[in-house]
Amino acid sequence: MSRKKVVVSDVSKKHDNPIAELVQVACCFDSEIILESNNRKINAKSIMGIMAFNPTVGMSVDIVANGDDEEEALQTMEKFLTCE
Repeated sequence: MSRKKVVVSDVSKKHDNPIAELVQVACCFDSEIILESNNRKINAKSIMGIMAFNPTVGMSVDIVANGDDEEEALQTMEKFLTCE
């Protein structure tokens, strides 16, 4: 299992539909990907989960990935959320 803390950037400036695109990015990986913030945990592959989680600018989020491609998943999710 790998974990990384990130601060969310303004993803809406870089992406037309950031919630759907975030789910699409997460679904590219076999690993389980969980986003955590303020004692809330959601599956990053769930559109409803991401909508309820509502990652916003300045929000501190832990990305947790577990599986064969967890390192790549973690890096890709970090790049998306921080707009790198």
